[in-house]
Amino acid sequence: MRLTKSTDIALRIAMRLAVLDEDAAPTTRQVAESVGVPYTHAAKVVSRLQHLGVVEARRGRGGGLSLTFAGRTGSLGPLLRELEGVGDVVGCEDDPPCPLRAACRLRGALRTAQEAFFATLDPLSIGDLVSSPTGPVLLSLTSRPTD
Repeated sequence: MRLTKSTDIALRIAMRLAVLDEDAAPTTRQVAESVGVPYTHAAKVVSRLQHLGVVEARRGRGGGLSLTFAGRTGSLGPLLRELEGVGDVVGCEDDPPCPLRAACRLRGALRTAQEAFFATLDPLSIGDLVSSPTGPVLLSLTSRPTD
């Protein structure tokens, strides 16, 4: 299974915010540059993370991004389920639909495998992901142009 680009960006942003001091409040552009993603993608992802209660975004002077307590300590499994959706791994109902869909065992097996993937992430949090050696690397990231 491969995560979508949006989920990858969401995890990078959350991890970057998790290692910053509480008083640090980088802009979306600064975070996007530091994790090497285009600003436009990062802005969409930050909006989604804000909607999910993972990130707090404040506008104006003194504004910026911060990771919420729930974002830092919440389970990764449900977060990824929400970001990825729980649709089928294969396109059984695509156009044209798969001719095997009425009697195929693959769809169920892949759904079970997908849930096992998410279940392995249930005990982990963003805070767990940024322990050493990852945290120091995240702290060393500097802004670099992406657009």
